[in-house]
Amino acid sequence: MTATLDDFRKIELRVGRIVAVDDFPEARNPSFKLTIDLGPHGTRRSSAAVRRWYEKEALVGRLVVCVTNFPPRRIATFDSEVLTLGAVQDDGRVVLLQPDGDAELGSPIA
Repeated sequence: MTATLDDFRKIELRVGRIVAVDDFPEARNPSFKLTIDLGPHGTRRSSAAVRRWYEKEALVGRLVVCVTNFPPRRIATFDSEVLTLGAVQDDGRVVLLQPDGDAELGSPIA
């Protein structure tokens, strides 16, 4: 399937900072509940199936890239409000996308 530039422009990608990480034992895959600060766009929650590869302490303060205009998605007992993006490796490992450290919170990805 080929996407157009107009298709891409419909997806709102923004820089956020993880400010809190909670365990999520109800999730099917080993996951965390993330609280992400999107600057002027507020704070949102996200479920991220990355518990196998990241420690909670290593995630707090980390910049991430999020899709912010998908509808909330119910995952087990949790409403995930944004999609936190990661690169899926051949072995299934997820590497979270991380902008450079001077990226402003809430800034759009173009």
